[in-house]
Amino acid sequence: MTLTPHVGGALEELLERSGRFFTPGEFSTDLRTVTRSGGRESDVFYRDRWSHDKVVRSTHGVNCTGSCSWKIYVKDGIITWETQQTDYPSVGPDRPEYEPRGCPRGASFSWYSYSPTRVRYPYVRGLLVQMFREAKARLGDPVLAWADIQADPERRRRYQQVRGKGGLVRVSWAEATEMIAAAHVHTIKEYGPDRVAGFSPIPAMSMISHAAGSRFVELLGGAMTSFYDWYADLPVASPQVFGDQTDVPESGDWWDAAYLVMWGSNVPITRTPDAHWMAEARYRGTKVVVVSPDYADNTKFADEWMPCAAGTDAALAMAMGHVILSECFVQQEVPFFSDYVRRYTDLPFLIKLEQRGEELVPGKPLTAADIGQEVENAAFKPAVLDETTDSLVVPHGSLGFRFGEDGIGKWNLDLGAVIPALTVQPGQAANGDRPTALVQLPSFDTTDGHGETVARGVPVRRVGNHLVCTVFDLMLAHYGVARPGLPGEWPTGYDDPSQPNTPAWQEPITGVSAGQAVRIAKEFARSAEESGGRSMILMGGGICHWFHADTTYRAVLALLMLTGSMGRNGGGWAHYVGQEKVRPLTGWQTLSNATDWSRPPRQVPGASYWYAHTDQWRYDGYGADKLASPLGRGRFAGKHTMDLMASAVAMGWSPFYPQFDRSSLDLADEARGAGRDVSEYVAEQLAQRKLKLAVTDPDNPLNWPRVLTVWRSNLIGSSGKGGEYFLRHLLGTDSNVQSEPPADGLKPSDVDWQKDIPEGKLDLLMSIDFRMTSTTLMSDVVLPAATWYEKADLSSTDMHPYVHAFSPAIDPPWETRSDFEAFGAIARTFSAMAKQHLGTRSDVVLTGLLYDTPDTMAFPDGSEHNWL
Repeated sequence: MTLTPHVGGALEELLERSGRFFTPGEFSTDLRTVTRSGGRESDVFYRDRWSHDKVVRSTHGVNCTGSCSWKIYVKDGIITWETQQTDYPSVGPDRPEYEPRGCPRGASFSWYSYSPTRVRYPYVRGLLVQMFREAKARLGDPVLAWADIQADPERRRRYQQVRGKGGLVRVSWAEATEMIAAAHVHTIKEYGPDRVAGFSPIPAMSMISHAAGSRFVELLGGAMTSFYDWYADLPVASPQVFGDQTDVPESGDWWDAAYLVMWGSNVPITRTPDAHWMAEARYRGTKVVVVSPDYADNTKFADEWMPCAAGTDAALAMAMGHVILSECFVQQEVPFFSDYVRRYTDLPFLIKLEQRGEELVPGKPLTAADIGQEVENAAFKPAVLDETTDSLVVPHGSLGFRFGEDGIGKWNLDLGAVIPALTVQPGQAANGDRPTALVQLPSFDTTDGHGETVARGVPVRRVGNHLVCTVFDLMLAHYGVARPGLPGEWPTGYDDPSQPNTPAWQEPITGVSAGQAVRIAKEFARSAEESGGRSMILMGGGICHWFHADTTYRAVLALLMLTGSMGRNGGGWAHYVGQEKVRPLTGWQTLSNATDWSRPPRQVPGASYWYAHTDQWRYDGYGADKLASPLGRGRFAGKHTMDLMASAVAMGWSPFYPQFDRSSLDLADEARGAGRDVSEYVAEQLAQRKLKLAVTDPDNPLNWPRVLTVWRSNLIGSSGKGGEYFLRHLLGTDSNVQSEPPADGLKPSDVDWQKDIPEGKLDLLMSIDFRMTSTTLMSDVVLPAATWYEKADLSSTDMHPYVHAFSPAIDPPWETRSDFEAFGAIARTFSAMAKQHLGTRSDVVLTGLLYDTPDTMAFPDGSEHNWL
């Protein structure tokens, strides 16, 4: 094997050693330490520390949400140290400042620039580069050389099996980019562009570096995978409840809180630059409560600790909600709360009760279509009961008003003179004039996790052929908050442990005493009432990184909405896990997604992508019906999670790549050759089963991802949950998978089950990093990246309003390059090869139903069109 010689090795060492003749002091033999002694010379070290040549402003591109500005000190072309910047714009004399921002981790980053683990040169797996050089010498073309290797299963398997076992050899940038470009060109030509993928998380932490790679992938027609969802930083409850992704207040808003709960968020450790706001708010008089299973660092800042057992937070939140509903909506009405929920929540909307055998169960919203209104988008305009006139009203602001002529000027929450009724039972007290009904509600408090039902009464009203109640009526029943005259199984009080959602019920589950749960709930509500909604809950990974975390979050969010705290300065939820806030979003999206050049971009949820392509679904024997509500219609019976995922793709609920079981480029050529409209041709091919969605057969070699680029991330060691499955099935190397797929277990009905489970789907794993990580050790090609002190970039966060710039304190050392320069080099090499091998082609791109477009009304009344 021919290896690239080490350029300047002897000369470099000579220069390093000669430096001791020009520096005062005694050097150790390995030149790692210098000693000075005697008189005033002993403190020279401290004076020299400030004897720098220049100071450069920069920051750190790390997913910590800090986004702190730092002074980088440079002397003789070497980064010596860093200190915090202290020139942030003032927020005014009535509150603390955002500065100084920083932590010990940021204060030590300069070590990375000169670390022994620094990736200094391009590397390629030795066995692979030997194969590539031999094939190229024989065939004379790098693309043909790559194709030759991939066409030989034995050679392909050999270099896959040595992934992660060392053997990386140094090569030139030209040779590395040639191999990378050849792999991309061959993959696009042979299989289609959607077999190319990119992974890089959290754009906000270094948005230009992210955009450089993302733009490259999107311009090729590749798929960019998401990240926030796969490693469970995404609070799924946010889009479920608000219709939007995470949007939370800056840390300065903690200062305005009158009551502050840290629930699953260890602020001093995980939000170090911002923790001072929490401590300062306490000095201002804010009560601070910590919900945590252990005596964590944030607990010592708290006025009160609720030691909730790990994973049981939803039970505590439900019990607190039970208290707030009882005290503030039933026993007495707090006008501030009731006015808020009427205007800003779905509690007043009317719900149809469905007859299921001899029982009633909650159904779907009563809409304008149900009450005979012949208006545009009637099925998406839910109705309420006007408390003043006792008549049905369709209020502005629902989805049906978002699109179409009928909604112009009505996409708002202006209720006019309408006062939505929270209950169909006036005065919230039963009387003989109002009928009631016993409704079956789901209950999941069993020890083995299976769902049961509980029967509780709600007041009802008949509207045409429909029996209805409000969401609020159902909510009281679900929480077990009794009102006079209603039938069913109800708690006798807060101290009744036999009924779900009471303070006494949660005590043996969570370990929090019933008395403390009641008292904190009352304090939280009273504070919100007296302060105008300034009760806040800081939330984080402690309750987000759990199965069913969406339900936990929704139980906590309910506390905030019931107390009128959402959307208030000093109130509401404050979820902090990933650095998700890209401040200059509009311009960045265009750059990153390459929508100025081609659209739509291919983007895929990472959770479904990795679940399928790392074959974790093959080991998943947990049937979908185990997650079904006891009130469900049995549609999940016998279904595998993979079946539901395939159905979601087929109905357009979620994109998935690759798209089809053949090249999207070839498919476009076929349609054009047949003289057909491409969309009609593809739909016809799918309907006739001549074309299959790749998601229905992910283990077919035609449907594998072939080239994956990872940058700004350690996918294998950190972001990629289920790393052992990545190693075995995606990379084809040794792994520590503890079990084999069940031979006779649950199998999908709508997804093909290949007899032989594949090992080694990826032809090429390429990574760009400045340090050796689990991912670079597994990669076929490793490119050396500039650190955060060696390139220009931008960083922003949801914790403060500033956009910080990265500035190069020194030029990238050795052969390192910025991500922007690296992808530029790959793109230039790719373009030269593409002229010969790809030419001009048309592509077919499938997208999911898009958010905030008329696509959201594709399923009236929740109907399904699962053509699989």
